[in-house]
Amino acid sequence: MEIALLIIDIHLPYAQSLKDKREVVRQLKDRLRAKFNCSVAEVDANDLWQISQVAVVTVNSDHVYLEQMMSAMEREAGRILAGNDYEFHREFV
Repeated sequence: MEIALLIIDIHLPYAQSLKDKREVVRQLKDRLRAKFNCSVAEVDANDLWQISQVAVVTVNSDHVYLEQMMSAMEREAGRILAGNDYEFHREFV
């Protein structure tokens, strides 16, 4: 069994308030949960307007499947975060 962790560092340059930021982060979390049946949480920079860090975790016995799933999650997150700056980090345990 393997655990896959995807960290998404997000910079929201156009966010004017925490409400603006939370709207984007909520949309990202909801879409990833619904589409990929994974666990998603904002894990850092909760009180900053323009910065967020989101963690996505999933478990499977097939490493190749997890790699494909992480790639699909990155593509979906890229669509949701279009117009913002973001960076992905993958870890497997």
